[in-house]
Formats: sequence, C-alpha cells, structure tokens
Amino acid sequence: MAGAYDDRDGKIWMDGKLVNWRDANVHLLTHAMHYASSVFEGERAYNGKIFKSRLHSERLLKSGEYIDVPIPYTVDEIEAAKYEVMQANGLTDAYVRVLAWRGSGNDMGVASQANPVRMAVAAWEWGAYYGDAKMKGAKLDISKWKRPSPETIPCFAKASGLYMICTMAKHQAEAKGCSDAMMFDHRGYVAEATGANLFFVKNGEVHTPDPDCFLNGLTRQTVIDMLKEKGIKTHVRHIMPEELEGFEQCWLTGTAAEVTPVGQIGDYNFEVGAMARDIAESYEKLVRT
Repeated sequence: MAGAYDDRDGKIWMDGKLVNWRDANVHLLTHAMHYASSVFEGERAYNGKIFKSRLHSERLLKSGEYIDVPIPYTVDEIEAAKYEVMQANGLTDAYVRVLAWRGSGNDMGVASQANPVRMAVAAWEWGAYYGDAKMKGAKLDISKWKRPSPETIPCFAKASGLYMICTMAKHQAEAKGCSDAMMFDHRGYVAEATGANLFFVKNGEVHTPDPDCFLNGLTRQTVIDMLKEKGIKTHVRHIMPEELEGFEQCWLTGTAAEVTPVGQIGDYNFEVGAMARDIAESYEKLVRT
C-alpha cells in the first residue's frame, strides 16, 4: 500500500463497521480537530499477531479517562476491531493505528460533553521508522521544546495534543539532517525523543530516564524486562544533560521505532555497540515468537 493516506484502497473500521478507506471521513467541525480531544495507539503486528495488543487497548481506554473522553468500547471489542481490519486488508505484518475522539455534535466550544466519542482503526504496511538507522545509528537533534510538567497537562495519556511540540521538534531536526530530536523535561533532565524512549550504556550498565512526566512506553517496559533477564543492571533515574558525554552507547525504543541504535545526539557521539545490537536483535526475535 502506497500513496497519500487519504487516497488508498482497503478498509478502515469506523464506529463499529468496516468502510472503504476513502470514505473514512469526519466533519470539519469535529471537536477533536479544534481542541485536540483525541487519544490513540500505535501498534505493530508480526506474523499476524499484534505485539502487546491487549496492553495497548487497555492504555487507550486509560488515556481516554485522563482527558475526559470516555471511549464506548471494551478491550475485547477494540481487540476484535483491530484483527477485523487486518483480515479485511490481508495484512499479517502491519502498523495498526487506533484513534478515539470527540466528534461533532451540539457543542462547539471548549466544553464538549454533548458530543459523541467515536473510534476508528486503520492498518497498513510500514517498514523501519528510521530507515537504515538500525545499522549505522540514528542522528538526533536536541530540541528547544521541553516535556511539560504533570501539573500542566495529562502527560501520561497518549493524547494527540501532547504531540504538537513533538511535530515541531522533529521538523526542526529534519531540517538539520537529523532523524529525530531528543527532548529535555520541564526541569532540564533528559526525557525522550519525539516518539520514542531513550536508553544509554556506560561501563556495561544501562541508564534510562525516569518516566515521571512522559509516557512510559510499552516497548520501553519490554526492553527493561529483557535487560533484567540478561542480567544487565539497569538504572531508572533522572539524567542530567552533562552526562551525555560519558555514555558509550544509546538506543531508542518505541512501537514504531522498535529498538533503534543512536549514533549521535547533538554534538555527542555514541558507538553502535554490541549491547545495542544485541537488544535490537533480541527484541526482533521476541516480537515474532
């Protein structure tokens, strides 16, 4: 499948039924388009099975609770919709996007309780998120935008509005020839990339930022479990910017990114070393078992 995302063959699940891809539309006065009242999940299927599928569905419902968007479907119903879409499009290895949002209705101001909550599921073939970076390491810019305080926004939701600064950060990074951007949090600690979590290696041990003001990714949690199984000591803690110079290896984790080694962040360089490659290979084996 190729071409613009609004002009493809195939089926999308929308509000309980499959519709033709090009007919999966919403009205201009959809509340989410104006006020970001939407949440989503990005998932990958391997060999016909969506990795951590139920955890993604559970997180979708939790994200809806965080931003006061009560999703009118159960986990089992969301699961069924995802696999129905994959089957309808003949997909076994795919990226699956589930989106829930406040639709158009009697409210068109900030308040929207009278507007229905809608949901859609789409799936498509998608290769490596960072292209050939898995071999040579991704190059990251350092963003001027910071992850916000939990007191200012529901930072643990996978909510569309939280990605506004991520889009701007990535655009700025791409203009500099980078694949992505690293962001600090509101206190100045190392946080994450625009859509992936960060891991660092020093002296055979792993260090990863404490996700106390950003999303604790499911891939991140999976990789931490893998590191424990391998007997590799892992420190979950606040990381200061000046520590970047002393780290030897680095990698990104995320459903889209999977496990991608990092070769450079700003002026700091990292080896695409044995541990980063081993974790990437181990993750690839895990998701296909």
